[in-house]
Amino acid sequence: MAKPARAANGTLGVRNCSVCGGTNFHEDTSRGEHTCTSCGCVMNERALDSGPEWRAFTAEERNARARTGSPMTLTMADKGLATTIGWSDRDANGRAIAASSRAAIYRMRKWQIRTLVHSSQHRNLSIAMSEMDRLTSQLGIPSETKETAALIYRKALSKRLVRGRSIEGMVAATIYLSCRIHKIPRQLDEIVCEARVNRKELGQCVRLILRNVDVKVPIPSANDLMPRISADLNLDGRTVQAAMNIINEARAKGITAGKDPGGLAAAALYIAGIITDDRRTQREIAEASNVTEVTVRNRYKDLANSLQITIRP
Repeated sequence: MAKPARAANGTLGVRNCSVCGGTNFHEDTSRGEHTCTSCGCVMNERALDSGPEWRAFTAEERNARARTGSPMTLTMADKGLATTIGWSDRDANGRAIAASSRAAIYRMRKWQIRTLVHSSQHRNLSIAMSEMDRLTSQLGIPSETKETAALIYRKALSKRLVRGRSIEGMVAATIYLSCRIHKIPRQLDEIVCEARVNRKELGQCVRLILRNVDVKVPIPSANDLMPRISADLNLDGRTVQAAMNIINEARAKGITAGKDPGGLAAAALYIAGIITDDRRTQREIAEASNVTEVTVRNRYKDLANSLQITIRP
């Protein structure tokens, strides 16, 4: 029987067993075989082990024997690939460096630091990534969202969109767009509170990136804000589910078009709290949603009238 081809990444290149048509396979790393769990047919043999050739039983042994550094990341200006000459006066084996060689190593270390940031683009990235570290730390943004924001910023920098604009504004805009891509509930006003730009400048940077950078950003939805707002208000799960149903019904009728997601989420939670007898005042909901009480009243009246929901006093 002919052996099935292997994929480029070293995994089994078939999806079904040639004997029984099964799709579940067992990988025996000691034998290097892929075996069908239904009929026992060996679908592939002599598989290559991509792991290290050494063994480690403790964390100290693993760190001592590892020959690779941290993975490449876009959140660093040099992507984490550059090496630097340390300031210690000892070599890799821990022995003290001779006094006759210290002056030469000091000069090499100084010139290496000078040549690390040799281009304007690299200097821009160094400042931008430092600002991104600060802003994502203040907002509690996860690492994968930060990685996406760094990718968007690099695309904007390659198209020369940062020229003539503040680095802080472009960094804040990329973080806001990355939060929308990953459906993380962060509103524009929340980023403005932590960023060093005003709302007008941040909005201009967001629109600039959307027009010129090839990035698919979904439309913000009120349902994405529900978990965070409901957690701040300590609402029941049935209340949140009722509010999401209200938003879905309003979206189906085209009521949510052109409306602020924060106001819609606040109004839906207010109506759902009345329906499920889990009430919160308009002021409490407005503060948790970062909108005004007037916005909550206007949105909940629109939803109640359009969906024909009776609000009990």
